[in-house]
Amino acid sequence: MNDDNEIPAARSTVAPAPAAAFFSQMKPVWVVDDDRSIRWVFEKALTREAIPFRTFALAKDALDALETGAPQVLVSDIRMPGTSGLELLQTVKMKHPTIPVIVMTAYSDLESAVAAFQGGAFEYLPKPFDVDQAVDLIRRAIDESLRESEAEVAETGSPEILGQAASMQEVFRAIGRLSQSSATVLITGESGSGKELVARALHRHSPRAAKPFVAINTAAMPKDLLESELFGHERGAFTGAQAMRRGRFEQAEGGTLFLDEIGDMPSELQTRLLRVLSDGTFYRVGGHQPMRANVRVIAATHQDLEARVRDGQFREDLFHRLNVIRLRLPSLRERREDIPLLVRYFLAKSARDLGVEPKRLSDAAMGYLSAQDFPGNVRQLENLCHWLTVMAPTQVIETGDLPQDFRDNNAIAVNADWVAALAAEADRMLAKGESGIMDGLTRTFEGTLIAKALARTGGRRIEAATLLGIGRNTITRKIQELGLDDKDAG
Repeated sequence: MNDDNEIPAARSTVAPAPAAAFFSQMKPVWVVDDDRSIRWVFEKALTREAIPFRTFALAKDALDALETGAPQVLVSDIRMPGTSGLELLQTVKMKHPTIPVIVMTAYSDLESAVAAFQGGAFEYLPKPFDVDQAVDLIRRAIDESLRESEAEVAETGSPEILGQAASMQEVFRAIGRLSQSSATVLITGESGSGKELVARALHRHSPRAAKPFVAINTAAMPKDLLESELFGHERGAFTGAQAMRRGRFEQAEGGTLFLDEIGDMPSELQTRLLRVLSDGTFYRVGGHQPMRANVRVIAATHQDLEARVRDGQFREDLFHRLNVIRLRLPSLRERREDIPLLVRYFLAKSARDLGVEPKRLSDAAMGYLSAQDFPGNVRQLENLCHWLTVMAPTQVIETGDLPQDFRDNNAIAVNADWVAALAAEADRMLAKGESGIMDGLTRTFEGTLIAKALARTGGRRIEAATLLGIGRNTITRKIQELGLDDKDAG
């Protein structure tokens, strides 16, 4: 029944402080229902939770509002006078496909549920519902919507280098400072950390951006072939050289030449490269005419070049020519806070490349990945996301959906890490002559487990006890013995 004569057809509110700061970047949740009492329940609940909202009595009113804005999440009844909730769902999904839509109805029939999910509904909420459960569902939908928004930003906002960690921000600042420079740059970092992406960014933001960017992996080809690739060759210079060929230095004229894995360059070619960097000239293989090179050189390596210089495997004078400005890229384990951002971007990219719906990780799976070392760095993470896009059985990826070898290898590494840390702490305490260390370490161990389990269950002791495999009385006693905060313990 529609009783809009008693209250306005649409109502809105903003989040009160202090929660307003958290929701300042969030659009309101829209609730559409012709039942005044349902709207009233949501208004009270969302106000209590400091979630901004708007309510509408008719789907038509929401459609009109959609012309000038969009919600963060839409909650809509199915059966209403005039335009139905399913028609509203269809229109919203057509205009804003990433907005989560929660449909609710007092008619919990299979046909409505199937139609809702086929229309792209985030969840189906049968009436009557528990208010707290409805709010939890809305919060999950908000999280999903914010994840989608971050993924869209990642896709559109210069996605070739992503990172919010302080170490990556320093890299970005360095790229900015070098934007008007043509100085030689040496990029160091582990394999897979994105050195070529940084080189491309340096080129794109430099005065040479309109000219070619040419890359070559100096460790990927034999010495004789590498020489011809770099400097080109004249016709007849060697067997099979049936025509003159321009090398990478000539191809990059006026632009940037990226020499990847420079630490593996053969010693003979190091000498030739030094000459180019010193006087700007080179000769094609088999040629006698000096060629001028107007090229900015950016080199990269995962190796310790200083150590290779000391071992006589890399020319010291070439090292100093390359090491004019050095940029060090952090490994992925040094910027774990960037893993969720990268995962969302790579999952979206893989889905776009394959023409499928993007998948996402559950909070537990994302937490698991964020704790891993990723020896292959960003490249390994990207490959993993592509595998998950193809192989994971559901849209929401759980920890158990990760590749078996990945779970096994990382479980061993994580186990070894904490056991090694425990052993180191025991050694330290024993070396200091401390006594009673068994009791102290046991209390720390138990307190950490219980606190984490309670945090996972939102303070619900029975659920936490079940997760830990202990009884309700035991967890209550341990909380008291260990002096855990009652607020945290629930």
